[in-house]
Amino acid sequence: MVASAAGPLVETRIARETQLTRLFGREVELAAIDGLLDGVEERGGSLLVRGEAGLGKSALLDEAERRATELGITVLRTTGAPSESKMAFAGLHQLLRPYADRVAGLPGPQAAALASAFGLRNSGAGPDIFLIALAALDLLADAAADAPLLLVVEDAHWLDADTADVLAFVARRIDLEPIAVLLALRDGHATRLDEARLPELRLGALDERESADLLDSHAPDLAADSRRPLLEAAAGNPLALLELPLAATAEQVAGSPIAAPVPITDTLERAFSERASALPEATRGALLVAALDDEASLDAVLHAASVAGGRPITADALEPAAASGLVEVTEAGVRFRHPLVRAAIDQAAPLAVKRAAHSALAEAHSKDPDRRVWHRAAACPGPDAEVVVELEAAAARALRRGAAAVAAAALERASDLTADPAVRGQLLLQAADTEFELGRSDLALRLLAQARPLELSERQRAQMVLLLEAADEDSWSGPARVAAVAAIACEQASADDPERALRSFLTVARSCWWGNATQETRDLVIEAVERLDIPEDHPALLAVQACTDPVRRGAHVIERISRMTPTAGGDPTAMHLIGTAATAVWGFDLSLGFLNAAVDGLRAQGRLGLLAQALVSQSWAALHLAKESLAESAAGEAARLARETGQPRWALAAELVQAALAGERGDVERADAFANRAEAELLPVGAQAMLALVQFSRGRGAVAHQRYADGFDALRRPLDPSDIAYHPFVGTWGIADLIEAAAQLGKTDEAERYLAELEALAARTSGPFLRAALAYVKPLVAPDDEAEELFQAALATELVNWPCYRARTLLGYGRWLRRQRRVAESRAPLRAARESADALAFDGLAESARQELRASGETSWSRAPDLRDQLTAQELQIAHMAAEGLSNREIGKRLYLSHRTVGSHLYRMFPKLDITSRAQLTQALATHETAVI
Repeated sequence: MVASAAGPLVETRIARETQLTRLFGREVELAAIDGLLDGVEERGGSLLVRGEAGLGKSALLDEAERRATELGITVLRTTGAPSESKMAFAGLHQLLRPYADRVAGLPGPQAAALASAFGLRNSGAGPDIFLIALAALDLLADAAADAPLLLVVEDAHWLDADTADVLAFVARRIDLEPIAVLLALRDGHATRLDEARLPELRLGALDERESADLLDSHAPDLAADSRRPLLEAAAGNPLALLELPLAATAEQVAGSPIAAPVPITDTLERAFSERASALPEATRGALLVAALDDEASLDAVLHAASVAGGRPITADALEPAAASGLVEVTEAGVRFRHPLVRAAIDQAAPLAVKRAAHSALAEAHSKDPDRRVWHRAAACPGPDAEVVVELEAAAARALRRGAAAVAAAALERASDLTADPAVRGQLLLQAADTEFELGRSDLALRLLAQARPLELSERQRAQMVLLLEAADEDSWSGPARVAAVAAIACEQASADDPERALRSFLTVARSCWWGNATQETRDLVIEAVERLDIPEDHPALLAVQACTDPVRRGAHVIERISRMTPTAGGDPTAMHLIGTAATAVWGFDLSLGFLNAAVDGLRAQGRLGLLAQALVSQSWAALHLAKESLAESAAGEAARLARETGQPRWALAAELVQAALAGERGDVERADAFANRAEAELLPVGAQAMLALVQFSRGRGAVAHQRYADGFDALRRPLDPSDIAYHPFVGTWGIADLIEAAAQLGKTDEAERYLAELEALAARTSGPFLRAALAYVKPLVAPDDEAEELFQAALATELVNWPCYRARTLLGYGRWLRRQRRVAESRAPLRAARESADALAFDGLAESARQELRASGETSWSRAPDLRDQLTAQELQIAHMAAEGLSNREIGKRLYLSHRTVGSHLYRMFPKLDITSRAQLTQALATHETAVI
């Protein structure tokens, strides 16, 4: 199976194509698999095979493995199984077992993460699932350096959820790796792999000719009068065409149940069940045990069957089942010919018999507490306090291994087995909290719905409401809802546990900011949180104050943060909270340093869910500070990670940064695509407040390219309380553009009204961004006898940290000078505006400066393309990290890519930069250091 080199692929391919396929009617599917395998040396890829039971998914995977082996491709295989679906990382352990000896060679954090995942090390706090996934990716990438890899995943719908998350992570990151992933899923099963949006290959039924050929090849002696009813009953299902003839005599087929109009899956299960029912009692008992734990060893199966049956059962008892073709028996265990065989045996057994078999399996797995407890839970006829305790312990073990999905399942099952409503409610709340942390809001909401009718304590009821607010996709809107949640949080705020109360207020504060809370609600929250015994510079307290009431608490928050310094290597959660607080009060220049530190720290810890949020905040801060390259790279990465971690709202926020950037550059098609998609996703769920971001991105691009009417229409909406996109804080992000648009359109009254609002807000909050915006727009609205002094004052003071507003002010000053007939004087600020706009890659602004220069009699060359035009945002990000001296592996760890993928990116970007080595990167990037941090 394992080859040391790729081998002569072309010759092998030609030889293979001369062979007759062993699968009937699957030429198109085999061609797709060949396409995946044939190019694996140059590029990786994934393919998800989906179809109903019996259509030949397993046979297709077997053929893919055979062809891959012929090509010298190493094949790694894992299979999902019902009895393994609650075992932490069972599927991943099976897949990576051939490379277990290489785990120790991974970087320390990755090696520790995989060891914890496989239960080989107790690390205390469990590693983040994505650090485990990165470790798996690097392990596979290192192995693929010896020979290309094919990962074959059968019955992926039965994988444990954590393995599915890891495989989805890997499958999305192998474009530049010699790795192919082939997965098979049965229709009707939801799985985390669905969210990966992998290319799909859907299997359909065989046509009439293909069905007839398959039947003739396997049952050539079938009587003619049986043939037609059987073909009709099989309905093109290959497994049915293979299995039904074994149960069909001429007497049985004509008008028999085989030909009944029922789902073919039911027909097959009945056929398998009838075949099994004819076996001896001891054989049936052993088969049931094997069906309930299909990964049990042969010894474990026989031991449990003996206990359940009350008499010794040996391997001889399984011979009739093997002879009938239902199973294969080896020393390793019992393998069912098809999952439907296992399902048929399971479903045919009486409930009491199954519970006895589970109880016996629990005894057989006495040295494996996780397997034991799940079998004990399945054997319970009713509540069992002892099993509940064991399931809670299993959940704790799963969390230590980084298997949060398994932990949530254990807590939910424990809730089913307790007779105490209070305990059940607490277990459901714990499970919901865990699912929410995983980004699985749909499952969290289902669990909370189960908890809702229970007799919960006052504290539990409050916890449920806050979890609902945090988990619900509709929660970012509505003053009334925010008021209700805030009231509960305030009532439950305990002086005995101020840190816990503060965590609750973080959820409420986010809802206040996005939900357009009333001032009464804001006052209630601020009063309650400031009563807590918490230091005034506590990061969470600052975040609550800033997000709850940025207007009245803005000056206080800014004053506190101004005394602080971002700490590299400090607590990244604290850095993120401080950055969030500064962002909420228009202190983007203050927030960026803290957000940079948060991003670096969260990368190191492998906390991708929170990292995605920090990257979104970083991208918005960078956008406002005109750090275009940083904004682009952070937003692109944030959008990918947010969708991977189940945070669609954050993904949209990141994509709207990309929309604003594209609009500034004049890429109208890309800007509209992002904005329109965000609007289409937000409107159905009622997320009105976030629609303000859509309007901001549209208006920003329009004003940047002097489409003032479009800009005015978009940017006034977030400031209009009657508009669905109303959000006064986001609205102020675009208020300077709105005032400029109004002034250019001759809407003097509107321009002066919005200017007065901006002046009042800047004075009250001292927000640096607001002061810069005010300095920029005041001369645009002022009469001519006051404008020059205002232009010069703005350029001398407020705009040092705001290069975009500075460039625009230079343009406005030069334009004003020229129109005052001071043409010679106008050229200096216009040149400076052009140079600044070129450096910022603001093409619309730069073109306006060039037009003004031409009108003043000076020729101006177009901007020369630079690195931002040649490299993607991710390539530029990698290039800067490499120039800083980071190794490929260190870069990969930061960006959650394999080190081989990083190397491939560098190899491909060298020709674009006209360099030949890594050592030349620093010089190539030297002129662009101001664009990227």
